Amino acid sequence: MKNIQEIATNIGLSLTDIELYSNYAAKIPLELLSSQKTKTPLVVVTGINPTPMGEGKTTTAIGVVQGLAKEGASPILTLREPSLGPVFGIKGGGTGGGKSIVIPEDKINLHFTGDAHAVTAAHNLLAALTDAACYHKTIELDPENIHWKRVTNSSDRALRQITTGLGSKLNGPKRNTGFDIDAASEIMAILSLANGYDDLKTRLANIIIGYTQNNQPILAKDINAVGAMMALLQDALKPNLTQTIEGQPAIIHTGPFGNIAHGCSSILADKFATQFGNIVVTEAGFGADLGFEKFIHIKTRYGAPKPNAAIIVATIRALKWHGGATLKELTSKNIAILKKGISNLEHAINIVNLFGIPAIVAINKFPEDTEEEINFVRKIAEESGATAIESLAFAHGGDGTRELASLILEKIKNKSKVSYLYKLTDSIESKIHTIATKVYGASGIELSDEAHKTIKNINSFGANNLPICIAKTHLSISSNPKLLGRPTDFSFPIPAIRISKGAGFIYPLAGNIRTLPGLPKIPNALKINIDKTGEIKGLMSKN
Repeated sequence: MKNIQEIATNIGLSLTDIELYSNYAAKIPLELLSSQKTKTPLVVVTGINPTPMGEGKTTTAIGVVQGLAKEGASPILTLREPSLGPVFGIKGGGTGGGKSIVIPEDKINLHFTGDAHAVTAAHNLLAALTDAACYHKTIELDPENIHWKRVTNSSDRALRQITTGLGSKLNGPKRNTGFDIDAASEIMAILSLANGYDDLKTRLANIIIGYTQNNQPILAKDINAVGAMMALLQDALKPNLTQTIEGQPAIIHTGPFGNIAHGCSSILADKFATQFGNIVVTEAGFGADLGFEKFIHIKTRYGAPKPNAAIIVATIRALKWHGGATLKELTSKNIAILKKGISNLEHAINIVNLFGIPAIVAINKFPEDTEEEINFVRKIAEESGATAIESLAFAHGGDGTRELASLILEKIKNKSKVSYLYKLTDSIESKIHTIATKVYGASGIELSDEAHKTIKNINSFGANNLPICIAKTHLSISSNPKLLGRPTDFSFPIPAIRISKGAGFIYPLAGNIRTLPGLPKIPNALKINIDKTGEIKGLMSKN
């Protein structure tokens, strides 16, 4: 592992430029960001719809950066920060796997530079100030119409619904509320989308904490909460510099969930990366139906560099899962099942192509994959308008992705123009319909009475020109996690709609979306410990 000062020097930063958090991590001050736009190409790593086996999207993104370096490029990687909820829950660590990881794994997966804790502190401070304003009646805030919950960094199902204000009147008015996971906090999304301190301040000010009895929004600025939140988030807005295991620079910053928020690392991370590198590789959360769509429709609209190409990660076994295979059947050759599941990859390629971006399929290869199966995936990818290349990032690091890296360097030579599927001035209903039908392939949408009511209210206070961030299951293109492959002839239900005015998007809820996960019967936390030398064991993902 190289000292972070060496990594900084290699990308043109002096030792006095960075703010050291350890020998292996540093903050990049915002004053170093150039106001000049660059033409540095950016590649987004996305994937098919996730399966219980994992597809290796993060591992592939890291491996591609390592491969690009071996091909003579000066790449920089940008990734989201892992969330403690999944780390201690089902997924485990989120720093890649095998020979394609970002380091130091234990620090990045746990407290890192404290960004997530700062989000939790700022979020809960706003909740406390909201309750105080309600208690002291300093503002016309309806206690029954407070929408700002609290957050925690643990997957704790017992906190999803709680009642506050119990006991004495001194404890405030009794009301029902709950907790979300910190990665689902609007403040996390705000950090990810902010372009600097002034933008951060504006976005925090526009957070809707609740409504009056006449259903008019009350904002964070209305209770003078912005300054204190800014103080807590001052350092969290600065991107974090670290490295891959092969010594390439990696900027890891913010961690909004992809099935609730927009699931991407920060705009600032991408901007810094395009300033210091000659090619940038970033990752969008979950499959192309969520992360990639939101990257284009939300992130680029707020100032992120537009992508020149997209990598769609798939595995043979995951495609078999989408074809209806059982866990026992995944490692056995089965072309028939693969043919059924390949439709999910076809749809992912179609989504990328809808936006005018060239698609490359990275087949994350496993030892049991046969040449016949791989060649079949190659054929279907080509017929769908993409090129498929095997990736051996997990087993061989950069040496295992050189062919993939070479193809990327060829693809980005051709200019691509991003196409948006809807205008911000379109109605909320129209924007939702466009995503559901064009991106998901639904036959139409079903808006509940509650959703219609919310739309009417959003229109009334002039927030209808925001992009759409649909919250839905990541396991299916549809809203039903049991519909694998490429579902057809389905309607897309929207039982409720919420607004994150500070972050700058409207998010319809498609189905039963948990904003606070629960722990499984055997969570990853039970596998974690430290040995007598102080080294952490059982933390990192092995996918």
